[in-house]
Formats: sequence, C-alpha cells, structure tokens
Amino acid sequence: MRGGAIGGREYRRTAAAADRMSAGGMRPPERRPGAFHYLWMATLLLLAPLGGVVWLDLLLAPYLEFPPATGYVVHAPFFLPIFLVLLLFVGAVCFFFVHRLITFRGAKASTGREAYPFPWWGRLGIIMVTVFWVLAWSRFLFFESLQRYTFFPLWLGCILTVNGLSCGRQGTCLLRSRPRFFLALFPASALFWWYFEYLNRFVGNWYYLVGGDMGAAEYVIHATVCFSTVLPAVASTDEFLGTFPRLTAPFREWRPVSAPKGKGPGLALIGAAAFSLALLAVFPDILFPLVWISPLLVLVGFQLASGRPTVFDGVREGDWRRVVLPALAALVCGLYWETWNWKSLAHWQYSIPFVHRFQIFAMPLPGYSGYLPFGLQCAAAAALISDHFSGSGR
Repeated sequence: MRGGAIGGREYRRTAAAADRMSAGGMRPPERRPGAFHYLWMATLLLLAPLGGVVWLDLLLAPYLEFPPATGYVVHAPFFLPIFLVLLLFVGAVCFFFVHRLITFRGAKASTGREAYPFPWWGRLGIIMVTVFWVLAWSRFLFFESLQRYTFFPLWLGCILTVNGLSCGRQGTCLLRSRPRFFLALFPASALFWWYFEYLNRFVGNWYYLVGGDMGAAEYVIHATVCFSTVLPAVASTDEFLGTFPRLTAPFREWRPVSAPKGKGPGLALIGAAAFSLALLAVFPDILFPLVWISPLLVLVGFQLASGRPTVFDGVREGDWRRVVLPALAALVCGLYWETWNWKSLAHWQYSIPFVHRFQIFAMPLPGYSGYLPFGLQCAAAAALISDHFSGSGR
C-alpha cells in the first residue's frame, strides 16, 4: 500500500500488470506513444481554445502574446446562488470520500515499523523552507533586490523535505528510487504550467504582481524556473501520502465503477474535451472551471486511445487510490502555494466570476476545489513521462 500513485511503486505495479495482460494474449501489445502522438496532443491542446476566438471573430494576437503577462480582468460580480450551488456540488462529491475515510475500520495502526534514517538533504530542505519562508514574508532591506526570487528555493526545499519524509517512512522516495524520472519532472512541469498560463488568457482568472519592473526575457526565465516545481511537488507529496495506510486502505477495495476503455471512448473523450476548450473564449465567466477539467480529459483520452494506463483504471476493480491520492496531494500543495503566496512580494491574485468571496488567503473558498482535478492532471502528465523511464525503473 506504500508508494506514490504518480511515480512510485504503485504506478509501476499497475503499468507492469497492464503489460503482462498484453503479453498474456488478452490483447496485442500496444506501442509506446511516439513523437507524433505527443505532437498531435500538443497541437490539439493549443489550437482547440482558439476555436472560440475564431468563431467570435476576435483578434488572435492578444491570446498568442508571449510572454502572457496577465493583468486584472473584470468579471461578473459575486452571485450568492451560484456560489452556494457550486459549494454544495463540490461538498456532495467530496462527502462520499470523506465519509469512507472516516468510517473505514479496516486499517490498523502499524506496529514495529522499521525506522529509516532521515537523509541529510531532507534536513537541508527543512532549512531552506524555514529560511526562504521568512525571507518571502519579510521585507529586509539587505534582501530587497532578491525579494521576488524566493518562490523556487522555497518550493525546492519543500520538495526535498517531502522526499526526505518519504525516506523516513519507507526507506526510499522518488528522488532516490527514480532519479531520472524525478529530474525529468522539472522541465516537464515548466511546460505543463505554461499551458495553464496560456489557458488563463481565455478566462483571466489570475494575474501576477512581480514586485517591480521585469523585462520579458527575465519574466520568462523566472516564471519557467518557478513553474518547474509543480509536478515534482505534487508527485512527491502523492508518494508521501501513499505511505499512510490510514489514507490508502479505505480506497483499496471500495466501489467498482465501469470506467470506459479502448480507442473509441478515448477519441470521443478527446473530441468532447476539445469542444469544451473551444468554448472557453465564448463563455469565460461560465465555463472557467473547465480549465481544470478539459486538459485532463484530453490526456486521459489520448492514454485510452493509445492503450496506456490511466488514473481511472483501478476504479473498475474498486481501487480508488490512484484517484484519491493525487487529488489530495494537489490540495495539500495548493494550501502551501496559497499560504506562501499570501505575504510574498512577488505573488498572484485572483479574479473569479460569481464566487469571488470568502477568501482563504487570496483564493476564494470554492477555488480550492480546482486543486482536486488538477492533481489528476498532474498524475496523467507524470504517467506520460514515466512511460519513458519504465523500462529501467528509473
């Protein structure tokens, strides 16, 4: 029951089982997705949102501007009925999982757990988090010229700390057991989040205050370095959460659900997701939640169409761990993102239609629900990267 759902032993066991099923004659072995596969997916993800812009006969230039230095966008004002409906919907979905977690009695506290040493770089991570949290929230004159560059070292320290905690609980972690995969997550993460910056051009839900003038080149470099921490943070947190039987056992054998599989459903999912992305520019105040859902459907659709495992495969047998753990990991990371962002000099602000009230830090309360599907997107993206390191286990 240990190991993260994104990149740890749990994923490798699931992928290996799928490969054995193919080798056993139940279906012919699938080829690993090639460059054309990824080019097609990237093209669809980039062009689909522009469909609505073309349909509205708007200028394309503002949506293709790079770097996308976002600014404040005025949206529909707060509307209590929509706020309550959204809150009730999210609460109803989460209720079943929370109820299962609270009422489950099958997980027993482990006895005689082997104590593993906490690595030195985990201690370094704790020091980095402590130091750069203080520097991020303070305004020391001696640090004034570097004040806006605290995000990356703060999150690098967090990533090292979480990997150290996983080592302390299970003797290994992503950084140790799969170093090449772990390092590959950083550049992949930068591309991954730049795509969400691109989608934000169509909905205008967040914008950055960088704490002074910053040229285009500096902005791109600084933002890219910061964005590189997203996937490693979520993947590492996912693995750490997977070391707690109290979190994993309730969802190991739960309610089986008939999830679609095969090329046909995959292509249908891709088509529906592409259409929803095209509508973002047409109805941005209504469809803005699709920013956190539609890319996931595209990724899962391509995985289904190419015969690769998805984060939803386990639910057919009632195993919900690969759904729950990534979603919870992203929510945990989200709380830290919003906390550290709150008092930092360089930070982001939100402008969200209909629900922009009752903020926790800068984020309106319903906004935290977006971290749940975002965690599944991180899992799906990391699984694509993991495909290229599965042969050696690295």
